[in-house]
Amino acid sequence: MIKDSKQLREDLNSVLEQQPLFQGVPETLYDPIRYVMGLGGKRIRPVLALMACQLFKGNTDAALLPALGLEVFHNFTLLHDDVMDKADMRRGKPTVHAKWNPNVAILSGDAMFALACRLICQAPASCQAAVLEAFNDLAIGVCEGQQYDMDFETRDDVSMEEYMEMIRLKTAVLIAGALKVGALLPGAPVKEIELLYEYGIKVGLAFQLQDDLLDLYADEAKLGKKLGGDIRENKKTYLYIKAMGLLDEVDGIALDQYFKAPVPGNLFDGLAKVKAVKALFEKVDVKSHCEREIGKLFTEAGQILERLSASSAVDPEAMSALRAFSSELVGREL
Repeated sequence: MIKDSKQLREDLNSVLEQQPLFQGVPETLYDPIRYVMGLGGKRIRPVLALMACQLFKGNTDAALLPALGLEVFHNFTLLHDDVMDKADMRRGKPTVHAKWNPNVAILSGDAMFALACRLICQAPASCQAAVLEAFNDLAIGVCEGQQYDMDFETRDDVSMEEYMEMIRLKTAVLIAGALKVGALLPGAPVKEIELLYEYGIKVGLAFQLQDDLLDLYADEAKLGKKLGGDIRENKKTYLYIKAMGLLDEVDGIALDQYFKAPVPGNLFDGLAKVKAVKALFEKVDVKSHCEREIGKLFTEAGQILERLSASSAVDPEAMSALRAFSSELVGREL
């Protein structure tokens, strides 16, 4: 039976609740892990892995532990990202370093990486080496992307090409890699795996651009953290780079100065900066430019799925489930 994203998410959450890997001692190490894994979320990466598995007629029950490994890895990256970004909220709750301290977040995050590897190793022996290679590739890619992201904070000459490569590594590679891991489990053909990976890159890029928009234009209560976090942290997102290319000289200098200012130390200063930068963005309607780019990427992703649908290795019902979930991802509410 083909399962939709909701059913697959329920399966993952059920396995997560019973997972003995998170029940160890000392509790000071494992409490933060249980805390962050219990914050919820849509389980996007493992759901995609399971969807890829059933796309090629595999057994999703047998794929649950490797898929869960991807979720643990993703949450590990968030733990460390929050420390680096000094973020206080995640999914409407205090971040681990805010609730405990940065040292706890770093060490618990390190343990999560090892636990993720242990779960990934639950892949069948017939594909274990290939799955581990795909996992290592995506893990290294995420680290490379994160380093570029930090490097860009101190540069004022970041090009759109550089930004798109950074988000390909930091965000899209994990989404594409999750799909690849899921497709490897039932032994999908190489050509089809390559197409699915390419599809994942397109969706991942669209997902991150949507995230750029959500950071500034979402409902703050639904977002679960303060709006304008990218602006507060001087992050060179699609919105900033596009605005710099469209604004006149005077406004461009003003925007540049806002992003050269030290990261604010209090809410009022941060809020004033967000409002001023948002006003400059709206002068050249960067929101519409970003939405068009998202639409373009999603169209290209759909074209790849059309090519993939022609394969006899693909289950048509599972393809419909994947299409529906992809639309849900990119159509997140602003």
